[in-house]
Amino acid sequence: MKIIVGITGGIAAYKAPELVRLLKKAGHEVRCAATEHALEFVTRVTLETVSGAPLYSDLFASGRTEHISLKDWGEMLVVAPATANIIGKVASGIADDALSTLLLAFSGKPVVMAPAMNCEMWAHPAVQRNVETLKSWGIRMVGPAEGELACGVSGVGRMAEPQQIVDAIGEGATLKLNGERWLVTAGPTYERIDSVRFIGNYSSGKMGFALAEALAGAGAKVELVTGPTSLNAANPHIHLIRVESAREMYAAATEVFPRCHGAILSAAVADYRPAECADHKLKKNGSEGMTLELVQNPDILATLGGMKHEGQTLVGFALETDNEEANAQRKLEKKNLDYIVLNSLRDKGAGFGVDTNKVYIIGRDGSCTESPLLSKQEVAQLIINTVTT
Repeated sequence: MKIIVGITGGIAAYKAPELVRLLKKAGHEVRCAATEHALEFVTRVTLETVSGAPLYSDLFASGRTEHISLKDWGEMLVVAPATANIIGKVASGIADDALSTLLLAFSGKPVVMAPAMNCEMWAHPAVQRNVETLKSWGIRMVGPAEGELACGVSGVGRMAEPQQIVDAIGEGATLKLNGERWLVTAGPTYERIDSVRFIGNYSSGKMGFALAEALAGAGAKVELVTGPTSLNAANPHIHLIRVESAREMYAAATEVFPRCHGAILSAAVADYRPAECADHKLKKNGSEGMTLELVQNPDILATLGGMKHEGQTLVGFALETDNEEANAQRKLEKKNLDYIVLNSLRDKGAGFGVDTNKVYIIGRDGSCTESPLLSKQEVAQLIINTVTT
């Protein structure tokens, strides 16, 4: 594999030459990119000698667009050490030097970061927010480890050792879904009553977007059909299809699914819609109430279950409030699913509108994988690992 090692300005930069050496020993081709401050800790001569290639550190050298040519050459980018500064830059879309520009140009290819900083910096809410953002985009974090830091205190902030980073790269070097196409549905649907009102639910779409990012991070091309939400997809391998109603989502999903290796339907689709939609705002009629006639929406999950051919994987979601496992198992069998992901509203921190989730992944073979309360990004990764094995 062709690997670019990015080095930033932290004391742990002294470990970068050993990382390069171990990567080459493992059979990889390696080139280095460094920030200006990184070269205060490790020299250009050292990095060029151990890599056997010129160092990229000057964005404006000879007027070349080297961040593009190097991106085209590399198959993976490893940033070690990854300081709070470079993590924040990438999370904010800032590209003001050679390495940060390369990182933004590297979109769509695997990126690994080995954070290294003071323990209080690592624990700062801004840093943790930026790390979670990068994880949601599919960037893998290796470490940091706990131990004695350069400032003389002990805590979480040490860069992972070079061999640990090499081992982690080996585990993730092959994108297991490379070339596959997956369908994901996300968010709520809105069913119009009149020109200003609708029937909807509290789904934020966060779980579906996290699933799409995890699939794309594993190499898949993702068709993400989403109901109304303010979220946006970051990975260029995610094709975003925005819809409003259940019928619009049904049309998009049934059109895309035949071309897909699998589908994960996490959207909270309305079961019913008003029989009629007024083209104007309905007014109060004296003191009388309003009666709405509802009709059933098409069942997207059951339709895809009937369309599914051999080799396709179909995953549904079930949000239950009672008899959770029995209801989920019936839904799995009735709709011809391979897996169903069960959410219970009785689990604190799970469900709509939050950043965490706790799920039970039930397989057609009777298997059940239970997650603790995790971030939705971590739950998404667990789901992908379970349903694509």
